Amino acid sequence: MDTLEILRTLAIILISSKLFGLLARDLKAPQVAGEIIAGLLIGPSLLNLVSQNDFLAGMAEIGVILLMFSAGLETDIDKLKKSGLKAAIIAISGVTVPLVLGTLLYMGFYGVSAPGTSSFIHAVFIGTILTATSVSITVQVLKELGKVSTEVGTTIMSAAIIDDVIGIVVLTAVLGLRDPSADLGAVCIKTVAFFVLSVVVGVIIFHVMKIVDRRWPHTRRIPILGMSLAFILAYIADRYFGVADITGAYVAGIILSSLDDSSYIDRKMDISSYMIFGPVFFASVGLQTNLRTVDMTILAFSAAFVVVGLLGKVIGCGLVSKMLRFDNSDSLKIGIGMMTRGEVALIVAQRGLKAGILDSKYFTAVILLIVVSSILTPVLLKTIYAADERQKTALEHCATVG
Repeated sequence: MDTLEILRTLAIILISSKLFGLLARDLKAPQVAGEIIAGLLIGPSLLNLVSQNDFLAGMAEIGVILLMFSAGLETDIDKLKKSGLKAAIIAISGVTVPLVLGTLLYMGFYGVSAPGTSSFIHAVFIGTILTATSVSITVQVLKELGKVSTEVGTTIMSAAIIDDVIGIVVLTAVLGLRDPSADLGAVCIKTVAFFVLSVVVGVIIFHVMKIVDRRWPHTRRIPILGMSLAFILAYIADRYFGVADITGAYVAGIILSSLDDSSYIDRKMDISSYMIFGPVFFASVGLQTNLRTVDMTILAFSAAFVVVGLLGKVIGCGLVSKMLRFDNSDSLKIGIGMMTRGEVALIVAQRGLKAGILDSKYFTAVILLIVVSSILTPVLLKTIYAADERQKTALEHCATVG
């Protein structure tokens, strides 16, 4: 991809993303939904002006890393500690329910198979794809609404991190069914080692950054060092521990969240994210979907896959949240906030394709789930939060009148 083509592609993405983002905002919908629709419009599904490539994939990956780093910066450590156990329970249920439902879905379409058979492995892998959670879009919506640091927002992000860890273990276990050389124990050890290392090194980095922050407060070197830390931990997490890079970026944000200048770092990160990397990331979701290739054979499975994928997270996370004494509204927010799929689901699907477990025809179903969940989640979240505000206003009015 030459330089002129890069310039043309970025111009089309930025203009269309902002145009549809503003249109979505005017229609009282989250801007990210408009940016995803822009990707569908300019991509192979309709106008075919832009196609997904390695350059855009890299830009999109930087976008989601910056977004998760920003989310980490806005995380309240005290609330994170309080919601840790609850988040773990929610994450476990949020992985188990979609895994079971996805497996049963495949068997419902193609017949029940005995454990150990090729068909059984395919069925379990379909369920494995559904275990993935990508809260980057949810985070963006929560940021727009100013709800990232609330108990619900912190619980969602905490559960998503734990969900990612469990998902990696599940993926490795399923791949192990196909490839006996896959070592589940080694993956567990490496995953635990990453978080232990993050705690130990994180304490050291925090104190060093605290000294730097006091010496040069509100200077550009602070956010530059912060962004460097996000990239370094994202790289280390994925390259050496097999943990998703966005988890490393989120951990980097948490490490720096207690700095005096954490909000200053966040504002500087938001500029880069809002101007270019964010729109590219959200538009790329639409670009990876080609609705023209969908035939009637796979359409029924894809529709059922989307429904099961959405309900699996809402049921698995929402009902458990209710059992953990969240009220009905907050339980629904958590369930809906956890149902988005994105880059993690794509990575899992690609691993399945590479291992010969997943047929390429099912990739359309994965893309559709990503697109539908990415559009539906922000709309539903915003609607629920708006309803809560109306109810709160009504109660305050009644109290005043009374």
